[in-house]
Amino acid sequence: MEVLFTFLPNEGMQQSIIRDFPEADFHFAYKDKSKLPTADILVTYGEDLDDEDISNANNLKWIMVVSAGIEKMPREAIAKRGITVSNVRGIHKTPMGESVLGHLLALKRSLPEIYKNQRDHKWERKFRSTELFGSTALILGPGAIGSEIGRLLQAFGVMTIGCNRSGNQADHMNEMISFDELLGKLPEADIVISVLPSTAETKYLLGIEHFKAMKQEAVFMNFGRGDLVKEEVLIEAMNEGMITYAVLDVFEQEPLAEDHPFWGMNNVIVSPHVSSKSGMYVERAMEVFLPNLRKWLDGIQDPTNLVNMEKGY
Repeated sequence: MEVLFTFLPNEGMQQSIIRDFPEADFHFAYKDKSKLPTADILVTYGEDLDDEDISNANNLKWIMVVSAGIEKMPREAIAKRGITVSNVRGIHKTPMGESVLGHLLALKRSLPEIYKNQRDHKWERKFRSTELFGSTALILGPGAIGSEIGRLLQAFGVMTIGCNRSGNQADHMNEMISFDELLGKLPEADIVISVLPSTAETKYLLGIEHFKAMKQEAVFMNFGRGDLVKEEVLIEAMNEGMITYAVLDVFEQEPLAEDHPFWGMNNVIVSPHVSSKSGMYVERAMEVFLPNLRKWLDGIQDPTNLVNMEKGY
């Protein structure tokens, strides 16, 4: 059984994996797919695969994606081959929850202005600081990540409204609505947070009418995927002052072009798709992968976090 990693866990982790699974042959090769034709299992971030790779992967039976999103993968080719795909859904919740909370607290407590004043040697005590307490957050995609964000916000006295396709109950949500009810609920939200994946249902889910429906004091945060809203729509909303801030960790095109209008907008925070970054990331990914690998080698080829390549999640 050959297992190919197209990224490099640290040396200690590599040796531990090799030691714990002597019945498998491991190849750790950063962005090197030369071993793909003979690999039975591929462990990858997913963005390095194309149709030709899948065609050449003669023995491939399982792709373990150490990410949550699969929109950049050759989904049709993988589905046609019947290759099992699983991901690490859920491991992003801690760093992403803290990133969302960190940005919100910074904006509410005027931290960017305080830091700037320090650099300018300026003693200034007049700020428009506000509180999270007593506000309402509408969370698009209250899965593992969204529910963790909800838990953290509720600890600060925030009312949480979850929004998903079905409207079915999710953890740490005071109220649930479906996508069909979204437009009518937006006027109640002080904070709108999206952690939605990229699917046919979520692509361009938000239009200009949604930003018109939001409070002028609202903060919009996109930490899911950049195709939730067309960038020209968001640019119009921010130029017209429809909402107070947009905090963006994802974009339609990444990396963001040097001349993109977002860079120069005082009401837009540009975060270069780093909200899930953490020194614990690979370790948590292996905590998902390695028990599944043990089952797979024992003949139980049913990993957790299975992904439906046709649906995209």
